[in-house]
Amino acid sequence: MKELVIAPSILSLDYARTSEQLKELNESNAKWMHFDVMDGHFVPNLTFGPDILKGFKACTDMFMDVHIMVDQPDMMADIFAKAGADMITFHLEAVKDMDACIALCKKIRKAGVMVGVSVKPNTAVEPLLPYLSEMDLVLIMSVEPGFGGQSFMEDTLDKVRILRKEIETRGLDTRIEIDGGINEETATLAVEAGCDTLVAGSYVFKQDIKEAVNRLLSCQK
Repeated sequence: MKELVIAPSILSLDYARTSEQLKELNESNAKWMHFDVMDGHFVPNLTFGPDILKGFKACTDMFMDVHIMVDQPDMMADIFAKAGADMITFHLEAVKDMDACIALCKKIRKAGVMVGVSVKPNTAVEPLLPYLSEMDLVLIMSVEPGFGGQSFMEDTLDKVRILRKEIETRGLDTRIEIDGGINEETATLAVEAGCDTLVAGSYVFKQDIKEAVNRLLSCQK
């Protein structure tokens, strides 16, 4: 399995202490920054636009892991690719069918950006399995997308196990990311199931950032 990557979600950043927390984040062992885009339609919340992504990119050299929870992923992918995303992950539920999903994967890669596909807790991963080579990452939502601070849904780890088995069997490079309710305990469960990329928001930003990141990294023995 790949080296574990921690992707702190700036949805949970304390914006009254933005400069201070970004400094701590840059000094931590986190390699990715998880950037949640919500349109108020696909999920019942509004978050960040492309100019905010450009601002964060100017403040850090971290890999920009952009998760677009939107009704129009094709249009939004273009916008955030131009704004500097390194990875764009869109939702399977937001496209018409698997043909549209794969077409968008190819389009994002053609723009020079890595691509991920995300599934909500009640969406199966089996339809993705034949097409994993088209994806740099699969993101398993372990909470309902839209808001931070929810409790981890342990049954979503079954999907991680299915993906891990397929990836290992075929010798693919596809990463498995998980997002929602990640802390030291649930991170251990996720890594044991086969995740190699952990999104964590509240757990990282509501305590010492460097120590929190290191504790999560220690989940990979």
